[in-house]
Amino acid sequence: FASYYGNHMVLQRKPAGAVVWGHGEPGAVVTVTLSRAGGLTIMKKTAQVKGSSGTWTTVLDPMDQGGPYALMAKQGSKNMTLGDIYFGDVWLCSGQSNMAMTVLQVANASQELATAAHYPYVRVFAAAPARSDVELEDLEQIALPWSIPTAAENLGHGNFTYFSALCWLLGRSLYEAQGSPVGLVEAAWGGTPIEAWSSRQALQACGLLEDTGRVKPSLCFAPLLSPALSSSTSPHRHLSGPQTPSVLWNAMIHPLLNMTLRGIAWYQGEPANAFLHTDQYNCTFPALIADWRRAFHAGSAGQTEPLLPFGFVQLSTYRRESPDDSFARLRWHQTADLGVVPNARMPGTFMAVAMDLGDERSPYGRQVPGWGESVGMKLLATNPISFLFLGSIHPRDKQNVAHRLLLGARAVAYGDKDLVFQGPYPTRAVLEVTRGLLNITYSQELVCRQMDARSFEVCCSSQASPCQWLPAPVVAVGSRTVTLALGGCGTLVLGLRYSWAEWPCEYQSCPLYNPQGLPAPPFL
Repeated sequence: FASYYGNHMVLQRKPAGAVVWGHGEPGAVVTVTLSRAGGLTIMKKTAQVKGSSGTWTTVLDPMDQGGPYALMAKQGSKNMTLGDIYFGDVWLCSGQSNMAMTVLQVANASQELATAAHYPYVRVFAAAPARSDVELEDLEQIALPWSIPTAAENLGHGNFTYFSALCWLLGRSLYEAQGSPVGLVEAAWGGTPIEAWSSRQALQACGLLEDTGRVKPSLCFAPLLSPALSSSTSPHRHLSGPQTPSVLWNAMIHPLLNMTLRGIAWYQGEPANAFLHTDQYNCTFPALIADWRRAFHAGSAGQTEPLLPFGFVQLSTYRRESPDDSFARLRWHQTADLGVVPNARMPGTFMAVAMDLGDERSPYGRQVPGWGESVGMKLLATNPISFLFLGSIHPRDKQNVAHRLLLGARAVAYGDKDLVFQGPYPTRAVLEVTRGLLNITYSQELVCRQMDARSFEVCCSSQASPCQWLPAPVVAVGSRTVTLALGGCGTLVLGLRYSWAEWPCEYQSCPLYNPQGLPAPPFL
């Protein structure tokens, strides 16, 4: 069997068929048998080992949820049997350090770890951080083979190792909501930009590769935070190590393409793409989603659906009172500049807004394998990489993030049409010139948690760029309307934005929510 098949694994349930593959002697015939734990044969499949790759592949008939089953592959006199296998839903969790934060690191960690034993049908697997200059067929290393969750051994193994807290909390919630076994596959590496997770084809679609296939010279970090923070002599440093374009796609995603999946959860962007190609994220992110969907659909012989549900976390917070708007711009670009998902450019997606879940006292800085010896010290010369990434970039409240992702998954992936999974969003704005007011109508009922004078801003320039953004204080909040005072703006209102800041509000205290407690997302 290939590296990521093992005892205790979860294979995708019907309507899809689970893909099973492995290695063998070229030309040989492999017989794959699925049987009940007691030995009753459920199905048999045969596959021939391809001479070019030395691999065989078969697709199991769609199976109802449940188990346990045994899976045997036999070639000649050799055979291998895997046991305690269940059929359920398989979700891939990927991204950088906020996805890699383990259950050990989150709020109420001891309570979360103590409840792990109550979820024996939520199985976990973690690929080891790895990079490659070429697309690999199989994983070279596994951090955590398929396992039944336990507190110390796998969910709380260590900081930024395994198992992903957000992935676990989402999977656990999916199990509670759907009642089906859940298989969770973690493939995450801290501090990595989206370019490293993108195939060369996806990067080419966004103009980040030359026609020759070589990386454009501009693919490097521009000044990270501010010149004052860097003692480097040059403001640009070419990407290396796990930040190199496509190396994580090659080593950590491409090997998984034969896996039949139910959905993907993604948490990436801070701070890597807040300071690298920020304004191309509105292309690179939709391109990655489309490319992964195409690749997983093709790799699974059509079993993974073409519009594979893809959920993601909109960036949380980093620094208070920062004049830099790169986080705000990236949040906007995460929606392909349309504010909410799913949308025309990002169908089948769902988003957890997290800008109101900042955690200034989080003790977790950016200590992630691969940074110190690769790009970290080079970027900052004498400044250690941990100096850059303060604790607030790793909020410990992953429970609310997982809950918001769960709502999106239930609505988008599982078709719960009556479920509210998005916060309120503006549908129109009407200017009352004589009174100097702007009336904004929202898509949902509003709950105002606090009247922040700076949350709304209007562009009051005679030209769109550069824009002069001025605060527009909230005068009144109705059931679905917000009225803003324009002050000195007069009749020249060219733009409107909301929560356009790196740290827009205190914990769970942004101005606008819906009655279900979901925050209104930022917009421009």
